[in-house]
Amino acid sequence: MTGLQPARFTALLLFILATQWLTQVSSVAADERTGPAADLHALFDREWEQRMANYPAWASVLGDKRYNRQWTDLSPSAIEARHAGNLTLLADLEAIPRDGLGAEDQLNYDLFRHQLADRIEAEQFKPWIYAVNMRDGIQTENELLDSLRFTVQSDWEDWLARLRAFPVYMDQTIAILEEGAREGRTQPRAIMQRLPDQVRQQLVADPADSPFYAPFLEMPEVISPADQARLQEEARAAIAEGVIPAYRRFETFLVERYLPASRDSVGISDTPDGKAWYANRARHFTTTDMTPEQIHQLGLAEVARIRAEMQAIIDEVGFEGDFQAFLTWLRTEPRFRYEDPDQLFEAYLAMSKRIDPLLTPLFGKLPRTPYGVRPIPDISAPDTTTAYYMPPSADGLRPGWYYVNLYRPQDRPTYEIPVLSVHEAVPGHHLQIALAQEMQDVPRFRRFGGFTAFVEGWGLYSESLGEEMGLYEDPYDRFGYLTYDMWRAVRLVVDTGMHTLGWSRQQAIDFFKENAAKTELDIVNEIDRYIGWPGQALAYKVGQLKIRELRARATQALGEDFDLREFHDLVLGAGALPLNLLEARVDGWIAARQAR
Repeated sequence: MTGLQPARFTALLLFILATQWLTQVSSVAADERTGPAADLHALFDREWEQRMANYPAWASVLGDKRYNRQWTDLSPSAIEARHAGNLTLLADLEAIPRDGLGAEDQLNYDLFRHQLADRIEAEQFKPWIYAVNMRDGIQTENELLDSLRFTVQSDWEDWLARLRAFPVYMDQTIAILEEGAREGRTQPRAIMQRLPDQVRQQLVADPADSPFYAPFLEMPEVISPADQARLQEEARAAIAEGVIPAYRRFETFLVERYLPASRDSVGISDTPDGKAWYANRARHFTTTDMTPEQIHQLGLAEVARIRAEMQAIIDEVGFEGDFQAFLTWLRTEPRFRYEDPDQLFEAYLAMSKRIDPLLTPLFGKLPRTPYGVRPIPDISAPDTTTAYYMPPSADGLRPGWYYVNLYRPQDRPTYEIPVLSVHEAVPGHHLQIALAQEMQDVPRFRRFGGFTAFVEGWGLYSESLGEEMGLYEDPYDRFGYLTYDMWRAVRLVVDTGMHTLGWSRQQAIDFFKENAAKTELDIVNEIDRYIGWPGQALAYKVGQLKIRELRARATQALGEDFDLREFHDLVLGAGALPLNLLEARVDGWIAARQAR
């Protein structure tokens, strides 16, 4: 230790403490638990350890370095073992008497059972077969590096071991996709034809130019020159002899086997058990029993409502032309565009700094964990959406990241910057997720898991808070806000339309273009996202409408006694919940306030 620089020693000490924290945090009150509560929390700990071992990349994202040398085992035996493990966990959970638990542990029990049963039910549809699409998959696996911290020599040794294990991981992925091709469980050709170009970006002539080599470009002085040279040489060899040939095999497989076998249609209903799989996904992502047809009708109603509000703004600014003419003007008007990606990035940074001090009137409790703004990596930027959020590591040593798309900045209108930032950063995803991770005395599956309807519903609800914070300064900013609200309403229509009602990809694109001022690049990428990830797009609007409904109910019931900061703290205070449990929580709060 004496040879370490002070900063490196501090980083190492923090890592040791964080590792201890990761493995011990759930047992803070373990000594005080007895009987069914002790059994329940022991089961939570066992499941968490099982999940970290089963999904090494996810463990790495959370900051748990124990599995940093591994990829997820995608062999048939490993997939079957994971399913069998879930069945055993469910049986063990049901052997614990729920009535013998306190109120908080009954909530823990119910949430854990919900998630476990959901995973077990989905298994029959072989979800792993659809895991690769144009936005996510092994073709951009190097992006895991964005979540890793390299501080001590073992971090570089671990990544080197992962590079050496990559060919097996690739071969398992190809085998899964081959199984899908045989069974007719493929992604549509419309989206998978994007993958070969993504893969070709990994086929570099010099392994030092590979994105997988990035950690070895600059290494700290704490690693001796000899070890640096050795690690760099071995990394180049692992990439040249393993990673790049693996991607060549993948490219050949995609072009010669998978793309010819992939389906012409875009709806998941055209695959075996596809209608049942989509209904399952609708229940999973919305945490409701709404049918796809009911969700479709809800979407149409929301499109009509928001369209009327948009027309009012068009009338306000005195635009001479119809709705479509106004959308065309917005998509092409130079004053809403940056030509330089650096200028666009600076605008996102400035907006984030502007929002932060506006939160205190709306929230009594704010997270301690910071967030930052980053560009989306060049490999995936052309094929992905406008922005996304990456949560902090579980140990608190990596901040949350708000990723923004700088590809073709002329297609990123400035009136989207405020509404996008409140959704992805604060008071949207970062505020909600960081607060959940900072909860005390709750199981880790609640702190680091979530329900999409709650998480994305909160993000969309947060967009309306941008108006309350004064971020939408002119009619065009307000139209941008409505554009984003319309975007999520359109999702309900086109997602159900394509996956249940037989809509074509072009029909979905046209409906989107007719109702929202998003650029065509974004619209096409969005539609392709819904094609490759059936049902996920349903969560946003369903969750937002429920939170809005609960706020209106509380406002009406409490009148002058309604406290918005207290309401927001209540909604966020238990972490992500299924919508029915969130409703019960708010109703209980209303009743308690009325009684008081």
